[in-house]
Amino acid sequence: MEIISLLEKIEDIVEEAQKLPMSSKVLIDKHEVLEIITEMRIKLPDEIKQASWIKEERQRILSETQAEASSIINDAMHRQELLIDDHELVKLAEQHAREIEEKARRTAFEVKKETIEYCDKLFGRTHEGLESMLKQLMENREELNKM
Repeated sequence: MEIISLLEKIEDIVEEAQKLPMSSKVLIDKHEVLEIITEMRIKLPDEIKQASWIKEERQRILSETQAEASSIINDAMHRQELLIDDHELVKLAEQHAREIEEKARRTAFEVKKETIEYCDKLFGRTHEGLESMLKQLMENREELNKM
């Protein structure tokens, strides 16, 4: 910044100026200092504009950075929710599969039990029928032998 270098010039003039005896006062060239002050007045608006631009640019960059950070955070949260949802879906699917498997086992057990009961009844009726036929055969044989 040029204003700072002009201030440093004034500082150098004051430090190098001739000191008055028995005092902390110094003699300086009035025209030289006034020229520097005039130059500062001319350059000051440009310096202020530049500083203002830097401040606005800084604010713009901060805003963009904050917006980008918010976007990244939102994306991360959305991905996390999707992963959680996927995990929940997997858990639900596994639970559903276990329920289907258990239902299939129960159904298979019931079908087996009913099949055994049906076969037992069928064998029982067949046995009764065969006993009845055997009894009839025996009776017929006895009658045949009596003849």
